[in-house]
Amino acid sequence: MASIKEIRTHIKSVEQTLKITNAMYLISSSNLRKARKQLNDVEPYFQKIDATICDILHHSPEIRHCYFDKREHIPAAQRKAGYIVITADKGLAGAYNHNVLKLAEAAMAKSAQPTLFLVGQVGRAYFTQKDVTIDGEFLYTAQDPTLFRAQEISDIMLRLFQQGMLDDVYMIFTEMESPLHMVPKKYKLLPLDEHNFPQWKNTSDSRYQQTVSYVPSPDAVLSHIVPGYVKGMIFGGLVESYCSEQNARMQAMDSSTKNAKELLKQLSLVYNRARQSAITQEITEVVGGAQASLQS
Repeated sequence: MASIKEIRTHIKSVEQTLKITNAMYLISSSNLRKARKQLNDVEPYFQKIDATICDILHHSPEIRHCYFDKREHIPAAQRKAGYIVITADKGLAGAYNHNVLKLAEAAMAKSAQPTLFLVGQVGRAYFTQKDVTIDGEFLYTAQDPTLFRAQEISDIMLRLFQQGMLDDVYMIFTEMESPLHMVPKKYKLLPLDEHNFPQWKNTSDSRYQQTVSYVPSPDAVLSHIVPGYVKGMIFGGLVESYCSEQNARMQAMDSSTKNAKELLKQLSLVYNRARQSAITQEITEVVGGAQASLQS
């Protein structure tokens, strides 16, 4: 059995760990609420962009815009695909980083010419260790998802797509479907797919019964608002990943806190037994010494 001093040291160590895990839980909870509020505040703006694109597709179904060009003439073996992989900047978040990295590896393995863009230090360390070429990094974004950072990423992706350096652009992130269910997903950003705007086919919608004209042209309007749509999707992916990370860390810290409390109960029991044994031994020694004195 360990000595009383060793058990007391172990108890103090677990108590310190318990304070840390509890503090990390509270911090992640606060960060999660702030991120959700940030996304909800800007959501109406991006919903309006989505509705405008639907409206243009309804009134101009014959339009052929570069952002909707699927470049079907390019065979699969020659298509250049860009992957924006969003991970965290640190661990202690359960399987959050592992799941999104495995999905990214599987997706890139199916692409003939993948181009990798990373958000998050965990992904950077992982792919560097795997000797995978990293074509672009967006530092200090995972822990601070903002519209400005989303704008930077979307500008680069749109430019590479327009220049023909990328034929497809995907975003791999984690979506928090519920507090207990977080799912890594692959979303295609470019080219845009009409099936992502199903409302435009609904001819009974009262919004589409009126005559609408776009100045100077529907094509020009799309060129102006599609970058905003892509920025919104990237910002949504960044915030969803950040929320998933915080939620995963909350679950991990909650589990660690419960384990620490259980360990403290066990250590307290062992400590009390050890102290009781020591006291019993001291009493026995005192009684034995007294008896020896009387006999002498």
